Amino acid sequence: MTAIPRNKSMIQRMYNWTMEKSAHPHAEYWLALVSFVEASFFPIPPHPLLGLMCLADPKKAVRYALICTAASVAGGMLGYGIGYFLYESVGLWLLGVLGLTDAFPPAACYLRQFGTEIILIKGATPIPFKLLTITAGFIQMNFGEFLLASLASRAFSFMLVGILFRLFGAPIKAFIDKYLVWVAGGFLVAVVAGFLAVGALSGDGEAKAADTCSGATLESIGLDRK
Repeated sequence: MTAIPRNKSMIQRMYNWTMEKSAHPHAEYWLALVSFVEASFFPIPPHPLLGLMCLADPKKAVRYALICTAASVAGGMLGYGIGYFLYESVGLWLLGVLGLTDAFPPAACYLRQFGTEIILIKGATPIPFKLLTITAGFIQMNFGEFLLASLASRAFSFMLVGILFRLFGAPIKAFIDKYLVWVAGGFLVAVVAGFLAVGALSGDGEAKAADTCSGATLESIGLDRK
C-alpha cells in the first residue's frame, strides 16, 4: 500500500522539476530534452512546460511547438529502438516502471492490425506516446511509416498549442487547460468510430479486430514477433 504514495510523490517531484525549467535561461534546451525523453521513458509530458513558455512569450509559441515536435519525434526513434533491440532487457522494465505493462498487449495488437492509423490517432492524444514508440519497435513496424506517422501526430499535438497561443496570446491558456484534453479525446472517439463503421460496412473484419485487440494478452500477441 505504501508504494502508490511514493510513486505519486516521485511523479509530483518530476512534474515540479519540469515546470521549473520554464524560467531557466536555457528553457528551450530543457523543452527539447523533456520532449525527447518523454517519447521513450520520461513520465511527464512536455505540454505543461510548453504552455508556460508560450504564456510567457506568445510570439515564440510556434517556435516552441516546433522544438517539441522535432525533439519528440527524435525521442520516438529512441523508443522504437528500445522496443526493437532491447525489449526484453529494457522495454519490459520501462513499461513496468511507467505502469504500462497491461496496456502493451492491446497496443501491439492495434498496431499490427491498423498500423500508422493508430499512431496518427493515439499519438495526437494524451495516451502515452512512449507506449506507441516502444510497441512499434517491438512489432518491427516499418520504420519509415512509423516516422511519418509520428511526425504528423506530434505536430498535431504540439502545433495546436503553439498556434492557439500565437493567435490569441495569454487568454487562450484557460481554454487549453479546460478543454484541450476533451477536444483531443473527441477527435479520437470520432476517428475510431469511423474506423469501426467502415469495417462493419465493408465486412473486412476491422471492427472485429478492434474488439479482439481490446482484450489482447501477451500470449495472444505472441512474443516471437511473427
